Amino acid sequence: MNRQQTLQAPPASFAREVLALIRPHQTVKNGFVFVGLIFAQRWQASALYAVGLTFLAFCAAASSAYVFNDILDLPSDRQHPVKCRRPIARGAVSVAAAWRISALLAAAGGTLALCAGARVLPIIAAYLLLNLTYSISLKHVVILDVFAIAAGFMLRILGGTVGVGIPPSKWLLLTGFMLALFLGFAKRRAELRVGEDGSSTVSTASRPVLGDYSPEVLDLFLGITAACTILSYGLYTVSPETIAAHHGSQLFYSAPLVVYGIFRYVFLLHRRARGNDAARDLLTDPHLVLVVVAWLALTIALLA
Repeated sequence: MNRQQTLQAPPASFAREVLALIRPHQTVKNGFVFVGLIFAQRWQASALYAVGLTFLAFCAAASSAYVFNDILDLPSDRQHPVKCRRPIARGAVSVAAAWRISALLAAAGGTLALCAGARVLPIIAAYLLLNLTYSISLKHVVILDVFAIAAGFMLRILGGTVGVGIPPSKWLLLTGFMLALFLGFAKRRAELRVGEDGSSTVSTASRPVLGDYSPEVLDLFLGITAACTILSYGLYTVSPETIAAHHGSQLFYSAPLVVYGIFRYVFLLHRRARGNDAARDLLTDPHLVLVVVAWLALTIALLA
């Protein structure tokens, strides 16, 4: 499909292509914005409004980054067995239209951030700059590529805490960072998954940085980050700061759900060929859906 055909496409059809381009299912990642709200128990209308706008700002900014990345990856995506079906790669959305969509989404993210609070805007700007740098260069640097992904999650947490006047816990920030590293290395491990015939599911031509990884190294990284996530969350629940803030160590009883969620994700990665898309896995695996809902309900109940 060429550019002229794209412009002549029915509006409803083009809208569906744009929706696929901005990856709405990935908004689940922006749920990190609500971490501070949940643990600080700030349920006032003003806090809910500010954090809600911050969430929408990150949704727009993240979608802008996805479109920008797809534009840069167009040549390699066309050679990829799965990514070739993306709207830009198969010509359903022209590159010129994609540039306009990315710019509009970035502007929308900045506007929403400014409405959420003056301190949210620089965090959104930093997030956009990080993703710009990641798409151009950082995704080609071994280990640093995953740290850049984790930094994006940290900015989400900071946007929902510092950005709206909620002081974050250092243990909670550490837990979020280690969880983001775990998910990032899991994605690389899924991309480097080797079948029984010795062939990889993703070639180093489509993602050159995979040539610097190996299954053994990534499994080691996964073990370390999984253990650190569980340990840091456990220490957060029993830290003097948490006990003083919530008048007890009852939050500790939510830790087993975190452990189960981590173990379930490792199982999906190695036994169900999942892990390439954490957001989709979270939305489609019944066990993960149940454990997240249970953790959220139990945490709110314990803190209340």
